[in-house]
Amino acid sequence: MHSAPTPPPAPTPSRRALLTGLGLAAAAPLALGVTARTTPLGQPADQPDQSAQAGRTVLLRGASLVLTMDPAVGSGPLGAIENADVLMQNGTIAAVGTALQAPRGAWVVDASGKLAMPGFVDTHTHLWQAVIRGGCTDRDLFGWFQGCTDPQRGRLTPAALHSFVRLAALDAVQSGVTTLVDWVDIFSYDLVESYVRALAGTGVRFTYAMFPPKPDAVLVTKVKKELVDPVPLGSFQVATHAARTVQDLNRAHWEAAQDMGVMLNSHVLERPEQRADDPIGVLTDIGALGPRLLINHAIHLTDAEIAAVAAHDVRAAHCPLSNMRLASGIMRLSEFRRRGVKVGLGLDGGTNDSSDFHALMKTAIGLQRARTTDAGVFPQVDDVLRMATLGGAEALGIADRVGSLTPGKRADLVVIDPAALNFAPRFDWVGQIVFNGRPENIDAVFVDGRALKLGGRLVEVDTDRVVREAEAAATRLRATA
Repeated sequence: MHSAPTPPPAPTPSRRALLTGLGLAAAAPLALGVTARTTPLGQPADQPDQSAQAGRTVLLRGASLVLTMDPAVGSGPLGAIENADVLMQNGTIAAVGTALQAPRGAWVVDASGKLAMPGFVDTHTHLWQAVIRGGCTDRDLFGWFQGCTDPQRGRLTPAALHSFVRLAALDAVQSGVTTLVDWVDIFSYDLVESYVRALAGTGVRFTYAMFPPKPDAVLVTKVKKELVDPVPLGSFQVATHAARTVQDLNRAHWEAAQDMGVMLNSHVLERPEQRADDPIGVLTDIGALGPRLLINHAIHLTDAEIAAVAAHDVRAAHCPLSNMRLASGIMRLSEFRRRGVKVGLGLDGGTNDSSDFHALMKTAIGLQRARTTDAGVFPQVDDVLRMATLGGAEALGIADRVGSLTPGKRADLVVIDPAALNFAPRFDWVGQIVFNGRPENIDAVFVDGRALKLGGRLVEVDTDRVVREAEAAATRLRATA
């Protein structure tokens, strides 16, 4: 889902002018020593706050099955290891294997009977749209703009926005999402500041993909330098909506992304009516086709356009639940795969209505089977699990850091409890993750080695308060309608 087509912008300054004064800031996480102890994973946690956990050593002990997504670490395409431990040190995966020795002072977490795997990578979302969950259920994309997105965006206040983003980001975390890319068309600095602060406060690894409605040196510089760069788990992209009517703006966005050394993130052919926008032609003409371009939805591409995307190593985000809800169509996923395009999965914010990655994976399989009447079509279970983790990281160009439980990568992982009415009894646990799993089966979530969820509960989060504040903010917004 994206914002409505943007009117032609004002004359475009050079990219150097756009980025004048841009600098980088870095912030190192705090470190704190820990006392050795063992925690049963299924019990509520009494962990310290997230910042205090940085640098600690955690040994996840005795998981019945670990899917590393690295065939060099485990067996088969998913790198599976049975009855294995995962050692996390200083925010990284230090070791994966059987009967690992617990380092002195380590916090040992009992994971017996449970499954461990990399956290989900959400390659495309719009968190602020939590305010319109369940809305405009009889509308297509353009009806959604008119009835839900556009009216609510104009009423947002910093406090309300913070409540909605925090609610949606925590929902994503508790559902097993450890990395997300948020495409944001919120413009004023005070709103952006509130948005980024809400994201940073959840502990999730995030990319803020900012859509500038016009070339704005001050705003782009301030957002990246002052808001996103200082967050250790934050990164930045330039967002755009490729169309002939705004080609000059698209070019300015691409040039800004080049100068910043970040990806350009564009919605592309979500609806057949957008064929008139010629987005792939525009992105080609401005020189953006390449591995630093992420295209979202990409449903109505021609054979020639898919071939061009593949030839230039363009990356794609597939949003099957949103596409189904808005009657947008079904991405030709098997053709993307045949040509070697790197594709991740995206929840797509308000038009997904929840953050259920299990449902997303199941839908990614089911829609292709419904389209082709072929149960053997791509993706299969192994394929979609990879798309949800390492495939998403590859699409974002961060597979050297996340997406698999490979020693040396960041310690982003989830633990799944199969001992539940919807999941048990054991038959094929790998298939059950996709077809039986639900967010309530996510027992633990670690990001950068920090526990964000333990024993089925978010750590140090008053979820009742988060919900109350979001409800109150939504009520106030409706009152201003």
